[in-house]
Amino acid sequence: MLNDRARILLKTLVERYISEGEPVGSRTLSKYAGLDLSPATIRNIMADLEDMGFVTSPHTSAGRIPTPRGYRFFVDTLLTVRPLDRVAVSQLESSLTPSDPQRLMTAASTLLSDLSQFAGLVMTPRRSPAFRQVEFLRLSEKRILLIIVTMEGEVENRVILTEQPYSASALTEAANFFNQNFAGQTFEQVRAKLRDELGRVRDDINRLMSAAVDAGSQALDASQENVVVSGSRKLLDVEELSSNMGSLRRLFDAFEQKTGLLRLLDQSRTAAGVQIFIGGESELLPLDECSLVTAPYSVDGQVVGTLGVVGPTRMAYERVVPIVDITAKLLSSALSHH
Repeated sequence: MLNDRARILLKTLVERYISEGEPVGSRTLSKYAGLDLSPATIRNIMADLEDMGFVTSPHTSAGRIPTPRGYRFFVDTLLTVRPLDRVAVSQLESSLTPSDPQRLMTAASTLLSDLSQFAGLVMTPRRSPAFRQVEFLRLSEKRILLIIVTMEGEVENRVILTEQPYSASALTEAANFFNQNFAGQTFEQVRAKLRDELGRVRDDINRLMSAAVDAGSQALDASQENVVVSGSRKLLDVEELSSNMGSLRRLFDAFEQKTGLLRLLDQSRTAAGVQIFIGGESELLPLDECSLVTAPYSVDGQVVGTLGVVGPTRMAYERVVPIVDITAKLLSSALSHH
């Protein structure tokens, strides 16, 4: 669609605009593009690029800036990715070592934000609503800690308030019955089957198990798919975003509600690697001046979630893309070895 000269000039314009944040004029293009072209020729090519919708001229300047279409062409065909420096890679490796999965999600989100200086997002894995086992721990006379081990090996805790005290042996009996008869099922399946088990256990144990089903169901529902967001306040320091507080407020609303972000991140689960969503291309991103760079991550080769960086369209993609890519690979490794 574009000849070599037009591609080089567009690449130079996008890179200069990302670097300096000012509309780029013919003189700057002549200096940095490395082409032996007259100012008139450069102006003609830029006029053609403007006609094709790749660049636009702000009213106050003779220079031009990229449009979302220009950014799209740039990231798809012209982008030269720079490898991360060794210090950044070491920071990622030391922070994403095998540990509790939830802490890993938070660490990855924080790292994405710290390294990019924008907002970091991690979509937590979809989890099976079934449980591997439960345990009961007596906290006080009528307070019992329900410990749930998920199918993924994660642990959820809930406190159950009971109408009567339970001995340690009664709690062990209830846990054994639960695990022998219901392990590997969902709490909703257990709820339906408990009615048929009424005759097999004492009334007090049955009441405890009914309370455990209610608490366990709430625990696993509450921990279903979510988005961990870090560093959203850094976007207030981005001039293109902070100058439009109405749009920025909509973006923060999206962070708060997370539904649109989940749908957008979910689209990236099937991608082979890094994906870039630019501004108004997606109705799920509430700002034209905003981009999302994402990559899927996996556990034992199975894609379980997505992570990414939200920042201005005028971001250094050649630096953000490897940050997102390496974070996804390191998170996959840490989760697989957990």
